Amino acid sequence: MTLIGKLTDGLEKRYKIFTILAPLTMLGEVAMEVIIPIIMANIIDAGISSGNINYVLKTGMLMIGCTCLSLFCGVASGRLSALASTGFSHNLRRRLFAKVQDFAFSNMDKFGTASMITRLTTDVTNAQNTYQMIIRICVRSPMMLIGATIMACLINAKLAVTFFLAIPILAIALAAIATKAFPRFREMLKKYDTLNSGLQENLMGIRVVKSFVREGFEEDKFQDIANQVREAQVKAEKIVIFNMPIMQIMMYACIIVILWAGGNMVISQTMQTGELISFVTYVTQILMSLMMISMIFVMLVLSKASIARIVEVLDEKPAITDNAKEMTANSCAAVSTGKVEFHNVSFSYEEESFVLKNINLTIESGQTAGIIGGTGSAKTTLVQLIPRLYDVASGQVLVDGKDVRQIEIETLRNSVAMVLQKNVLFSGTILDNLRWGNVNATYEQIVSACKAAQAHSFISSFPEGYKTVLGQGGVNLSGGQKQRLCIARALLKEPKILILDDSTSAVDTATDANIRKALKATLPDSTKIIISQRITSIKDADIIFVMDNGEIAASGTHENLLDSCGIYQEVFKSQQRGDGQCHNQ
Repeated sequence: MTLIGKLTDGLEKRYKIFTILAPLTMLGEVAMEVIIPIIMANIIDAGISSGNINYVLKTGMLMIGCTCLSLFCGVASGRLSALASTGFSHNLRRRLFAKVQDFAFSNMDKFGTASMITRLTTDVTNAQNTYQMIIRICVRSPMMLIGATIMACLINAKLAVTFFLAIPILAIALAAIATKAFPRFREMLKKYDTLNSGLQENLMGIRVVKSFVREGFEEDKFQDIANQVREAQVKAEKIVIFNMPIMQIMMYACIIVILWAGGNMVISQTMQTGELISFVTYVTQILMSLMMISMIFVMLVLSKASIARIVEVLDEKPAITDNAKEMTANSCAAVSTGKVEFHNVSFSYEEESFVLKNINLTIESGQTAGIIGGTGSAKTTLVQLIPRLYDVASGQVLVDGKDVRQIEIETLRNSVAMVLQKNVLFSGTILDNLRWGNVNATYEQIVSACKAAQAHSFISSFPEGYKTVLGQGGVNLSGGQKQRLCIARALLKEPKILILDDSTSAVDTATDANIRKALKATLPDSTKIIISQRITSIKDADIIFVMDNGEIAASGTHENLLDSCGIYQEVFKSQQRGDGQCHNQ
């Protein structure tokens, strides 16, 4: 598929029609602009010079008609090209966003959030501007160049040689500018990625910045990267700015030569005054067309880097997809029991650097499993393999006895609910956020889930209750409130496997205990996996896995591990010293 085909794939029919009509109406404008100078020459040479006023008036009306038609075609072309280009950018952003939704975590890790934002905004805007220039200026300039050149040659072929000599010089200059400018614009866009990354990080962590009184530091950091962007842009523009002066020098030089040579021809009566005036007009049209072509050239140089970045995303293959052959032969309609098994599983984010090593475990259907371990022991990574947020490097993760790679992704993930370590809520009401778990949930189901998650009481305390509008990311809620809402949202899925990734760390131990008690009553047949740093959160689990450095150091019940696992004993004793009530919960 060609580059244009990749960018315009899926473009709506009406925008394709606009794309075709824009250059067609532009041809009408060009035709009229090419005709007008020769009409003007006839008015001067055949009308004014002989004093034929009737001819002047009649031909003048024709000239006015051509001007009006040119204006109409120009306006129509401008509107159509604007509609086509905005439709193009809308389609392109939609495709990019849809593509991102199909990406696995590893794909997102490759590009980064800030870079994706730049690609969806700045890069698409650059591509939109280029698209509009292609369907409008890229038609107008070459056609004007051809038409004006033909007319100029018909008037006086000798004088036409002047601008023919200028074209090779301009072509060489443009090629040199493009060669130097492209890598500089590409570097500039990378700086934009860094700028967006820093800005996003600062705005998301603004409360931390203010609490540590680091506004000055952040301002200096932002100023530094903003200066880097400015310097990169100036470095690129330093090359591009030579384009216009070179074009103007060549244009004015050609006009000077033509006026001098043409003036002598008029004096020697080998050329008429009207012909010279129209010839100068055609030469101006030719050189202006060349100038516009050079501007298009510069725009293409600028947008080439943006288009390459857009195509990179469109060409990226999601790291995790349904295998059509395996789906046909082995796929199951739904997850029925929720039994989880890991067979010799290893995983790495980067080659030859394994964060999980030879993991073997079994969690029976309906069991509650606890996972505990130090920071960086890969607890979160382990559970992310169950719904295929990442794929194993080796070994197998089984759900209901089937390799998760043989279960349709949508089926698998609909059967697994995860409450992530980092709680994510979206702008909208509490009700809107809860219905992410089940869009068709009734109000009674929502209240029931919130009661189980110990969230109903604080929601009811708000004046608007479940219709309370949350700020971006749930900024008007405490950490514990956000965690409880996320748990309620997960419960509404009625999953076969529920994963709580340190999701009660911000609530008190009594609330934590109530939540765990409610989970047993609400989802008695579901497999529950609880990751926690607090032993009180997992001590009642049917089986507990102790992780250390990406491996399972021990497994068993709370009592078994207290007797046999040194790591577990150490954690238990440290928490008893830190919280005298820990062992009584």
